[in-house]
Amino acid sequence: MKLHAIDGNTQRLDGGAMYGNAPRAVWQSWSPPDEKNRILLACRALLLETDDGKRILFETGIGAFFDPKMKERFGVVESEHVLAKNLVAAGAPPESIDAVVLSHLHFDHAGGCLSAYGDGETRLMFPKARYYVGKSHWDRARRPHSRDRASFIPTLNQLLEHSGGLVLINDDGASDLAPLVTFTFSNGHTPGLMLSTIHLPSGPLVFVADLIPGIPWVHIPITMGYDRFPELLIDEKGVLLEELERDHGAIFFTHDPKDACGAVRRDSTGKYSATPVALESLVGAG
Repeated sequence: MKLHAIDGNTQRLDGGAMYGNAPRAVWQSWSPPDEKNRILLACRALLLETDDGKRILFETGIGAFFDPKMKERFGVVESEHVLAKNLVAAGAPPESIDAVVLSHLHFDHAGGCLSAYGDGETRLMFPKARYYVGKSHWDRARRPHSRDRASFIPTLNQLLEHSGGLVLINDDGASDLAPLVTFTFSNGHTPGLMLSTIHLPSGPLVFVADLIPGIPWVHIPITMGYDRFPELLIDEKGVLLEELERDHGAIFFTHDPKDACGAVRRDSTGKYSATPVALESLVGAG
């Protein structure tokens, strides 16, 4: 088994929005803002190559599907499809991916499923793949609330629906990816966000998506302005961190600009943190 952190397009978003009700005086040392108060964010994917040769990609980042106006509005840095380029460099080109697991369908996590702007008719980048999405979140994406309607991509929904490869995961989390990969759900950021747990010899590795975007958000009270239900998210985060600390688990971070993975720790005061670790150290460890 092999694990690879695959960088996608990077993004700059307003720091205040990313840190919710935490004041700038608190978060600016964690995420130094630019002159527009924006902080740098990764849009990182996780590639799992199984022993039997299956390639599973967890999320696809923001991609390069935005037109120039929207690209500027949402602070997308690069114009090329960075994820696709880096997959090729890793020896796993998009057409070789067997499964794409989408925690949710917000554009900064699923936009990389789409071809780049200006690259002909919009198409899915992973023609061979099955696309795994939580059923309750799929229902949300098709009928969004006015508060989060702009976070979804109608074209992506249509392409997934007609692809023949859409796999909807029910609330029990059952799928054909078990027992290596299992699914649970979180509702604090968006209804039906799907968490993926990869069961490794060293302990569980959880792809948490926007439940915990990066290392600073491991601190339990820190949430985002984008979260639909912040108090629920705090409770969900506390339960997950307790389980991971107990089980010697780790978190994969999509948005942390520096660290892709962190082992969960709790100090004598009960405060949680994440110590950066290399993905390679988690595979084959006991």
